[in-house]
Amino acid sequence: MTMITAEAPAPKRAGSDFAELGRRINEAGLMNRRPAYYVIRFAAMAAVFVGTWVAFALIGDTWLQMFTAVFLALVSTQVAFLGHDLAHRQVIRSRATSERLGWFTGNLSNGMGYGWWNDKHNRHHANPNHEELDPDVSPGLFVWSKRQAGFAQGIATWFGKYQAQLFFPILLLEGINLNWSGIKSVIKPGLKNRGWEALFLAVHWAAYLSALFIVLSPGKAVVFLLVHKAVWGLYMGSVFAPNHKGMPTLVGETELDFLRKQVLTSRNVKGGWFTNFALGGLNYQIEHHLFPAMPSVNLNRAQPIVEQFCDEKGIPYHATGLFASWKEVLTELHAHGEPLRNPVPSKVL
Repeated sequence: MTMITAEAPAPKRAGSDFAELGRRINEAGLMNRRPAYYVIRFAAMAAVFVGTWVAFALIGDTWLQMFTAVFLALVSTQVAFLGHDLAHRQVIRSRATSERLGWFTGNLSNGMGYGWWNDKHNRHHANPNHEELDPDVSPGLFVWSKRQAGFAQGIATWFGKYQAQLFFPILLLEGINLNWSGIKSVIKPGLKNRGWEALFLAVHWAAYLSALFIVLSPGKAVVFLLVHKAVWGLYMGSVFAPNHKGMPTLVGETELDFLRKQVLTSRNVKGGWFTNFALGGLNYQIEHHLFPAMPSVNLNRAQPIVEQFCDEKGIPYHATGLFASWKEVLTELHAHGEPLRNPVPSKVL
């Protein structure tokens, strides 16, 4: 995909387009809260989450618990989706109440620092795919554009060569990375509500590790933890990666308005009810980025309105299937690694 720079032309009537789309969305009632839906969804997920741990205790010390670990990883991701909706205040308007509930879906349930993740995610929403402002595409192991490949250093110079092949395997470590990032966020000063976040994380790890090592032998407990975290990371990464990876990146001061900045850097994943459930509604990434406070259950109804509007304005609107989206991500990662695989020799003066 392309990289959008400051040279991108300013669209005509940029300031009014999003307001016009917003009126259509509001007239359809899609920004209205869905309290009954969320009460049912939270209650159902709480029941499944607690039920999984009860089943874990009843099954006892057996290698069959690895199936429990896989199922728990799926449940953990669904709980994380609820935390995502809370962070965007789709569930409750109150920021403080949403934050407190987020400690349960993030810190307590998954050992993932809610405050750290929320801050990172808000910066991503403000500047999606901006190489200098979006933490999700900041240089690291991966190079998200050929520009980044040009100044890759250390292990990234090797990793970037094979990043397409290594992408899904490295996602197996993403669960542990999320947990470690949460722990780091409460170790250093500066995090809002640091004490509460640390308390909920401590309770999580005390309960989680106690359950594993009381019910299972030490060897099985360690394998259970690794399987649980690996599948959780793979699931989370497989859901979030198609949203923006492989779409155009931004650098510098672009002249794109909010509407175009969000649409051009996002990808929708098409599918039926199962895709909507499995991806937590985040498959409607374009609509979510345009209206982050919209309840996720309404995004499918907003999709045709947004797509039609983009067609009217001549704005590219990209949607594809799940497997095709993964293919696009891997294809772009492979292309971005080309300068590292075949560096241009320096000219001898």
